[in-house]
Amino acid sequence: MRVVLGVSGGIAAYKACSLLRRFTETGHEVTVVPTAAALRFVGEPTWAALSGRPVHTDVWAEVHQVPHVRLGQHADLVVVAPATADVLAKAVAGIADDLLTSTLLTARCPVVFAPAMHTEMWEHPATRANVATLRRRGAHVVEPAEGRLTGADSGKGRFPEPEVVYAAALAAVAASAPEGAGSPDSADPAPGAGAPAGSSAAYGPGSLRGRTVVVSAGGTREPIDPVRYLGNRSSGKQGLAIAQVAALRGARVVLVAANVVLPAPAGVTVVPVETTLELKHAVDAAAREADVVVMAAAPADFRPAEASASKIKKSEHPGAGLRLELVENPDIVKGLVAARDGARHPLIVSFAAETGDATGSVMDHARAKFARKGSDLQVVNEVGPGLAFGRDENTVHLLRRDVPEVATVGPAGKDVVAAAVLDVVEELLAGAATLAR
Repeated sequence: MRVVLGVSGGIAAYKACSLLRRFTETGHEVTVVPTAAALRFVGEPTWAALSGRPVHTDVWAEVHQVPHVRLGQHADLVVVAPATADVLAKAVAGIADDLLTSTLLTARCPVVFAPAMHTEMWEHPATRANVATLRRRGAHVVEPAEGRLTGADSGKGRFPEPEVVYAAALAAVAASAPEGAGSPDSADPAPGAGAPAGSSAAYGPGSLRGRTVVVSAGGTREPIDPVRYLGNRSSGKQGLAIAQVAALRGARVVLVAANVVLPAPAGVTVVPVETTLELKHAVDAAAREADVVVMAAAPADFRPAEASASKIKKSEHPGAGLRLELVENPDIVKGLVAARDGARHPLIVSFAAETGDATGSVMDHARAKFARKGSDLQVVNEVGPGLAFGRDENTVHLLRRDVPEVATVGPAGKDVVAAAVLDVVEELLAGAATLAR
């Protein structure tokens, strides 16, 4: 997909670097168009290095190519991040006094604005009217976040997190795609043609339209008493990323969320749970109507045999410590595999968070778990201090039953990992459809 990333002159311009990386890491071709003011915050060499492409800064460079018209005409998506109050006002008025505002006038693709400014500017009637006008004309304006602004100020107007802007941009493209259309990169290989893991070239907005995908995320908590619980370090970030990418590809997504740390993506159905048994019941119920189940959650293997109805006090066990009897929780993935029909429906993705030990390596344990569980695809990651849990990047290894080689993805953002996992899922779905015919 050909993306124009417009950057206007605000302190949040540095955050657009992370947004640029998200687009380039998922295979999109990005042309950065910074305003003169933006270049006072982040220099041209930074944009060129991160995009791998020349940076376009004014209408007088390469005049023979008519850049003020060509960039907008050829773009599949235009994102302005950050979008200052000034740029929003110029876009409404149709002012074209630099390359970015000229590009906005010629673009006929989805246009997304990610505003960033002080609260007073965001709340000013002029800005509110401009935002309403842009939305009425079909532009997508992402709501700014609340939090610390420049200096000591706090309030609404903070630049949204890059992953939020990225998701909104892909959602805008998906919404504009005709029914049945796949990725905007129509010249790329068809699904099942063997695109490499981590590359979303074969799949994109709309490619999961008509499918139902169930995703579990987070870590379960097993009550000891009304205050304490047994749990794990899972934040749910990877599962949330998979749910978000699946939704952006057009799937109906049911997210079974176990104590996740971030809000659920827009447009998904959320089923909140706490314990492993609750997770099992919710996933089992949702799986009956699903095409794909992705078990990204980290369910506890054991739970207390009994939970105290009142808080356990230290004074009740002076010097003796506390002994807990634990019982084993059911294996949710094995249950899903056993319950599905003869056509191996739904497709099941399991996760294996492993550490090496004296009995074997991470991959030794992962392969044994894959054989034991019977899922169609297993996502393996090594866990431990500073690895996987709670982090924004991940490295995973993908085990498939139909391919002997192990595909490694990362280190990369969890949205990139999510895209790679769903690329393989779509390959497997395409293969199953071919066999059914």
